[in-house]
Amino acid sequence: MRYLFISDLHLEAKRPDITRAFLRLLETRAAQFDALYILGDFFEVWLGDDTIDELGREVADALARLTKHGTKVYLMHGNRDFLLGSRFCRAANCTLLKDPTTVELNGERVLLMHGDSLCTDDLGYMRMRRWLRNPVSRFVLRNLSQGTRHKLGRKLRDESQARTQMKSADITDVNLGAVAHTMRANGVLTLIHGHTHRPAIHDLMIDGQPAKRIVLGDWDKAGWALEVDENGKRLESFPLS
Repeated sequence: MRYLFISDLHLEAKRPDITRAFLRLLETRAAQFDALYILGDFFEVWLGDDTIDELGREVADALARLTKHGTKVYLMHGNRDFLLGSRFCRAANCTLLKDPTTVELNGERVLLMHGDSLCTDDLGYMRMRRWLRNPVSRFVLRNLSQGTRHKLGRKLRDESQARTQMKSADITDVNLGAVAHTMRANGVLTLIHGHTHRPAIHDLMIDGQPAKRIVLGDWDKAGWALEVDENGKRLESFPLS
């Protein structure tokens, strides 16, 4: 079977080039695969399914059309779109995955994550992540007025970008100890994640066995996708236009 993985598209109205590239991917390449996995930060910001706009509806409709061709679609929360919910998933005919999730790909157990939970050296971010992912916090956020949520979303995004620019690359990348611990705890030798915007295939050793950590790329200057089939795993970039 053939699987396609993407993450960190950060879809927003201000970047129609990324939206066009994604819709083109769905209409052409993705239809050739048995499943499409989107591992978080699909949207630049998502303030709740009740705030869905024209872009959200267009994307949901396009995903639903893809599934009619037989390609299954799986979606995982990222740190920018953790309020994506069941209403969007019904419209898109996709399945929402927990983070982390273990799947079997052509007989191999593979761990899927967004990746932000592995950045344990960034203590400030980890504190904020625990608060935002708390079920009580999410309930409160979903029940704020849409205007308040929009203001809060802009504030969190601006602060996140400012903090990231001030921090060293080592702090905002994954902690390799956390990677090894998580892979060991889930009994896998392959991990696929996004979030860090550092696309690469890293060779590791887990308890004396060769392992791989595959980092998906963010869609900014180019698009990124990982293909998995019986012949192996290929991480590729491609132009947005």
